[in-house]
Amino acid sequence: MKKIINDPARFVDDTIEGILLAHPDWLSPAGNNRSLIRKSGVPKGQVGIATGGGSGHLPVFLGYVGEGLAHGVAVGNAFASPSARQMLAVTRGVNAGAGVLHLFGNYQGDSLHFEMAAEMAESDGIRVVAVKASDDIASAPPAEWQSRRGVAGIFFAYKLAGARAAEGADLDAVAETAHYAVANTRTLGVALDACTLPEIGHPNFSFADDEMEIGMGIHGEPGLERRTLMRAEDLAATLVDRILADLPFANGDEVAVLVNGLGSTPVEELYILYRSVAPLLAERGIAVHRTYIGEYATSLDMVGASVSVLKLDADSRRLLDAPARSPFFQQSGAGR
Repeated sequence: MKKIINDPARFVDDTIEGILLAHPDWLSPAGNNRSLIRKSGVPKGQVGIATGGGSGHLPVFLGYVGEGLAHGVAVGNAFASPSARQMLAVTRGVNAGAGVLHLFGNYQGDSLHFEMAAEMAESDGIRVVAVKASDDIASAPPAEWQSRRGVAGIFFAYKLAGARAAEGADLDAVAETAHYAVANTRTLGVALDACTLPEIGHPNFSFADDEMEIGMGIHGEPGLERRTLMRAEDLAATLVDRILADLPFANGDEVAVLVNGLGSTPVEELYILYRSVAPLLAERGIAVHRTYIGEYATSLDMVGASVSVLKLDADSRRLLDAPARSPFFQQSGAGR
């Protein structure tokens, strides 16, 4: 293992301390460094959005605490859920009198701890509604889409729900917007090489030199199939075909597209992938309103990428175009 770290056991805490030192005007601890809230706070009467999950996925989850996005985050160990107490501290910290949306990925540990935190918060008089991202089409069949894992497509839920909350909408409306994003986003990825957790010190699975795995999860969960390494244009066709068939997307749809790097994939390769994704969508009569390319949800140093597609209507397009800003993401407003 070759990594720029100190003690592997302090990997997460050292990361958070570095982020707080680098961005002192953005984030504040809510009792401890594993529970963080937006330094500017939540305007009185605005719905608070709280998220959280395991470390190792930056900018998910911590990176989407900012203006027009989420308001607070609970940070777990690498690939591990934060505790219910950490999540409760965040929930309390972002409550401005209008209730709190819990927005997180659909994983067993996260679901259990967020549910416990919500119960404790509600005993304090804080109304909480939960929405779980479930965009990974490799993890369950279409009829069971709500049981799927949440991966890079959660970015769209942060973006839309954050914009809705910033408008002053009530908790039910903000939750409905988050649910729209989840229900209309589909993601499929590919892994070319494994990641290494600092506390383990070695990859937890391996690939042959000429192998890739379609649909591998962001923690190394089994995907759909292993294949011989493909050309980018063939890989794009495989991913796009499966994504479009799943919702399904149709001629005349307008979408946003996210091409996401998993940690060790050069940005150049992401653009090469999108070079083939874009015409495939055009051939199906699907118009791309906005494109996001880069690292939006990683898996430590995994080599690979994912493609997420969000189906838009007029309201979600407006919310997507709203300005947003965090240390890890900035968008000034309308325009591609």
